[in-house]
Amino acid sequence: MRARGAQATDIVILVVAADDGVQPQTREAIAHAKAAQVPIVIALNKIDKPDANPEVVKRQLADLDLVVEEWGGNVICVPVSAKKRTNIEDLLENVLLVADVAELQANPFRPAMGVVVESRLDKSRGPLATLLVQRGTLRVGDNLVIGEIAGRIRAMFDDRGKAVTEAEPSMPAMIMGLSEVPKAGDLFEVVDDERTARAMAYERSQTRQQAVAAPNKVTLEEVFARMQEGKAKELNIILKSDVQGSKEPIESSLEKLCTDDLKVRILHSAIGNIGESDIMLASASSAIVIGFNVSIDAGARSLADQQGVDVRLYNIIYQLVDDVQKALTGMLEPTYQEVVTGHAEVRAVFNISKRGKIAGCYMVDGQATRSSIVRVKRAGQVLFEGRLGSLKRFTEDVKEVNVGFEFGAGFEKYEDFQVGDVLEFYKKERV
Repeated sequence: MRARGAQATDIVILVVAADDGVQPQTREAIAHAKAAQVPIVIALNKIDKPDANPEVVKRQLADLDLVVEEWGGNVICVPVSAKKRTNIEDLLENVLLVADVAELQANPFRPAMGVVVESRLDKSRGPLATLLVQRGTLRVGDNLVIGEIAGRIRAMFDDRGKAVTEAEPSMPAMIMGLSEVPKAGDLFEVVDDERTARAMAYERSQTRQQAVAAPNKVTLEEVFARMQEGKAKELNIILKSDVQGSKEPIESSLEKLCTDDLKVRILHSAIGNIGESDIMLASASSAIVIGFNVSIDAGARSLADQQGVDVRLYNIIYQLVDDVQKALTGMLEPTYQEVVTGHAEVRAVFNISKRGKIAGCYMVDGQATRSSIVRVKRAGQVLFEGRLGSLKRFTEDVKEVNVGFEFGAGFEKYEDFQVGDVLEFYKKERV
């Protein structure tokens, strides 16, 4: 929710209670706002309560690099009371001031574009979607594409439920006329006709299926390559540590690795295990999650696999810093894992003139390929490890042998076969 909100807005109003101070959810909201690179206006709420302590809250915010103007920073902080409506007008004026300084503008005379804020299925009206118009003007009768869904607006309502015929930039509108319920956070755009809308929706569906089949992971190995292509200027990092005493030196060491071409940017750092919220933040900001002396929750691990987020766990600080430094200099060596493809049993040994000894084998399980690496095992001990010199079925060379078939295998530098030996075939896959 916080990730979608930060991506959809131009100005973030961060509400912090003057009596509770900065909470974990506040830190998460700040991290998402920084990742989206949008200006922040702080609304210091509940100043009417007897135990309110605004100065303590400002100091906590300063520790998170949000220094308010009265302390010499550039972040606007307005003390308010939502219950008594104190300084609400002052807050709105400051939001308009930030908008003027940022020169936020939108062209109302173009086809509408924006984002889905919320959606639901109504029993009587069907799929409903609340849209936030970011550019152009949205009108009843427009054909639009939302993610992978095409539709035509039959009716439109404002934030108070009143029927309207158009919605201009920055205006939210709930629409009817979609065939399905879209996802919150999906982008929408108005197109010329229904046929174009359906074609675009189909194309996006195909693109999504390809992305699911091969997720675009942000890994340390890819950082330097992206930098050389001009596609990446920052390495975004989510840092989780076991104790505060470890987190601070890691942050300091990573910040010292910045170069002229590529910056290390710690979007969020906290104490505790890696959770789903960390993965969501990393996915939204194309960041890498680094954990020091912590573990990753089961749900977070599954989500990381789905979203293509690279999670790295360390228990030695210099190894953590060394990996990041190698990524920044393009020297990170890829890691590989062994994948066993099959096992075969030696059932006979043949002595071939000019070729040496050949093992007559039976494929017990899996598959043997000509390019496989092979271990020769006897009584559980590895006697030899290397690549095949030959792989034959009868008198013909073959590229592979499947389970249940007999074959002959030879090695260039090993001939000490015995009946009963086990050949283990495996390959190395890049992680």
